[in-house]
Amino acid sequence: MSDDNDEASSTTAPATLPVNGIQRTFAVLRALADAPPQGMRVTQVAKAIGLTQGTTHRLLQALVSEGVVEQDERSKLYRLGMDLFALAARAGNASDLRSLCRPALLRLCGSLGDTVFLLVRSRFDAVCVDRVDGPFPIRAFTGDIGGRVALGVGQGALSILAFLPEQEREEVIRYNVPRLREFGVYDEVYLRTEIERVRETGYAARQAGLLDGMAGLGVPLFDCSGAIVGALSVGTLTSRLTEERLPTVVQMLQREAAALSRQINPFDPALRRPMHQANPVEPRP
Repeated sequence: MSDDNDEASSTTAPATLPVNGIQRTFAVLRALADAPPQGMRVTQVAKAIGLTQGTTHRLLQALVSEGVVEQDERSKLYRLGMDLFALAARAGNASDLRSLCRPALLRLCGSLGDTVFLLVRSRFDAVCVDRVDGPFPIRAFTGDIGGRVALGVGQGALSILAFLPEQEREEVIRYNVPRLREFGVYDEVYLRTEIERVRETGYAARQAGLLDGMAGLGVPLFDCSGAIVGALSVGTLTSRLTEERLPTVVQMLQREAAALSRQINPFDPALRRPMHQANPVEPRP
């Protein structure tokens, strides 16, 4: 049977079949992207994309020869190859994370009149990679650009912790609870209660923080795949984050975060090396 008639032979074909070579190739890649970590058999890929085993095998072998798909020699299972990830790392917005987010920080600072922070996760901590200062003097846990704080301390770092995958979140909690005790009011029960509140509301807010006279609000920042990578947060005076003003601040931060999340490349090097963003190397004269 010719390739042109392959689709008709499948009884489990998807509603929209790939009809040309490019569409078939991407159908294979998307099927492998949804596969279990160990990979898929030819028959499983063929069933997922609605083509015959012969056609699917030829597509897979072509992708293997290009390095974007790998086949395990023992199990014969197929999975996405490292060359595909190398290509993905060059995709997305050409700007680095700090440059991408800077206009949003400026807009928020200009509209709110408060200091705005960009935080990125670094293992068990959150690192401040950028901030735009408002007119009111404030104190923050991270201090200036390049400062770091344990995940769970402060509204931005709490927003990141709350939306980590469950197993990662549990590991961070286990590691960080002893570190948080120095703040006096933190224990594991309190931290877990705060995490659940953030997950329910979509933001973290404190109108009377651990720093006397200071208040803060943070919202999670995701990449375009939906993974948590950082947070946008506002630091201000307690008197400025009133119950009446809180919904407006939340809405503005969430709107900017949603727009940024659609543009953040999950392979951005800044997400693996946030200190490079926090301390960019100046070009030599």
